[in-house]
Amino acid sequence: MELRAAVQDAFFLPLEPVLLDALRRGERGAHAAVFERYQRAAYNLAVRVVGDAMAAEDVVQDVFLRLPQAVARFRGDAPFGAWLRRLVANGCIDELRRRQWLDRETPPEALAEVAGARGLAEAQAEAWALLRGLAPRARAVLVLHAVEGYTHAELAALFGQSESWSKSILARTLRRLQQQADGGAANAGEEDERRHAGSAGP
Repeated sequence: MELRAAVQDAFFLPLEPVLLDALRRGERGAHAAVFERYQRAAYNLAVRVVGDAMAAEDVVQDVFLRLPQAVARFRGDAPFGAWLRRLVANGCIDELRRRQWLDRETPPEALAEVAGARGLAEAQAEAWALLRGLAPRARAVLVLHAVEGYTHAELAALFGQSESWSKSILARTLRRLQQQADGGAANAGEEDERRHAGSAGP
């Protein structure tokens, strides 16, 4: 899936063992180098999940501030970037809970910034723009499942819910996105017809 690849690729940039060892020793230079390598991927994921630029920056800042201590839990059984991606996803859910957005029926006004998130190609921006009408919880489930590849079991654990809850949220969200997409296409067709009729004259 093109959107999934665009978001995930940066997380799978390799981290050299010598840099990882330096990070574990708490060397500031290593911390700065890891931040430079992964911070954009972390921000892009965060802004898609939380739907707010400032909240996404808070998530990224918190994740990287805690990284020197958290890296002690990295066992190396998965790529470092994949492990870091999970830290960011967990941070996003924590941020949504902290701001009490998970149960909101309408997204924050700043969700409009999602469509213009850095690093998106024009076609991808159009797809992400459809997310603006979703409630934060629905958007988080969709992004983590369809883009980040989380299973329903993983989502259930992340949100403290059941797998059937995750599947139900995803199904309703996909239906709503399809309705939005169909409505946009219909409106565009009507506008084309009006322009054509106007240019045709009497």
